[in-house]
This record gives sequence, structure tokens and C-alpha cells, in this order.
Amino acid sequence: MGRAFEYRKAAKEKRWGNMSRVFPKLAKAITMAAKAGVPDPEMNAPLRTAIATAKAQNLPKDNIDAAIKRATAKDAANLAEVNYEGKSAGGVLVFVETATDNTTRTVANIKDIFKKAKGSVVPNGSLEFMFDRKSVFEIKKPEMDIEELELEMIDFGWESFEEDEEVIYVYGDYTDFGSLTEGFEKLSIEILKADLQRIPNNPKEVDDEQMADLEKLIEKLEDDEDVQTVYTNLA
Repeated sequence: MGRAFEYRKAAKEKRWGNMSRVFPKLAKAITMAAKAGVPDPEMNAPLRTAIATAKAQNLPKDNIDAAIKRATAKDAANLAEVNYEGKSAGGVLVFVETATDNTTRTVANIKDIFKKAKGSVVPNGSLEFMFDRKSVFEIKKPEMDIEELELEMIDFGWESFEEDEEVIYVYGDYTDFGSLTEGFEKLSIEILKADLQRIPNNPKEVDDEQMADLEKLIEKLEDDEDVQTVYTNLA
């Protein structure tokens, strides 16, 4: 099936397998969700989901509590969500989401990473239309029939799904993230992971050499402390 298939299969497992890389990103997501609403997860659906995702990745409770407290601390860093767009050496589109308290540092680092990987940064907004922004939930397979579950969840924003052996991946519009969270909670469906993702609408094929360059670029980007998520239009 080729290296591209193997990359797609292993990318998420590899990304979530490094605690030293993932824990700070999960904590940032919790802090930003708390600052965007209220620090009480009972009254903040995105925060509840960020916490659930963090717990699924074994982020300790002390880290979760500390991340929430940082959102209300007087000396809390003013984290900003900033996106960067670029292309790999093989022409694959790369969309980078960051959470930073120093945009000057972040943009310099991102540009340097692209340059060293033979890629290039393009003006923001150039690639926005090449991705559909979606709410993506990984839920534990419930006892109820999947068709029945789909009917129950349509009004909450359920658009489509992919079924695996033990889990179901549910997709909806990014604006329905909160309502989908509430719908699953109402039905007592366990959310394993949930986030907003950018799904490419024009996937690109690459050869083995281009795949190797892309892997190096993504690895360097994900190692950066300000980078939260990296998306590509790899087929």
C-alpha cells in the first residue's frame, strides 16, 4: 500500500505516544478552553471535552487542575491561537495551528523549520479553502445500534461516521462541537478523544522521497513547544 498509507496509519499513534510532547499541548488546550468560556467544566462544554481528551491520554489530574487554574491566574500568559500555512518540498500543503505567548518567536521558528526541510511558508489564508474544518469525535462503541445512535445525534450536528472495531469516529461541522459534546453526554456515550480538525478536500499523492521529506518536516514542527497540531493534504 506504500509509505503514504503506513504514514497515515501510524501518524496519530506516534503523535500521541510521546508524553513529553503531548502533555504540554493537552494542558494548553485545557487552559485556552477555560479562558474562552468559564473555568467550570460543568458550564463549559469545550472545556469538558478538552479534559476528557486529556484524561484519555493519561494526563494526570494535577496537571489538568493546574491548567484550569492558569486560565484565571492574574499573571497567566496571554496565549493566542495563531495559524501558519506552508508547503513541503513535495508540494504537500501543511497547515499549522499554534498556541503562543510570543508570536515573534513562533513565526521565526516555523519559518526556520520549513526552510531547513526544503519547504516554504505561504501567506496566511492561502490554504484555508483547501481544508474543511470539522468537529471530530472518537467515541467508544455503545450497546445501542449505530443507526439508532445516528438518528439520535443528527439534531446535535452528526454528519458522518467511520466505524472501527471498538470505536466510532464521528464528524460534524466545527460550529457543532459543543452541541455534539452535549449530545453524547446526554446519551451517556463515552468520548475517548475530541477536537477540531482540518480535513483536506484535495488530497495529494507523493513518492517515497517526498514522503521522507514530509515526515521530517512534520516531526520538527510537532517538536516545537508552540505547535498544537499539524495538518496536511496527504492522500
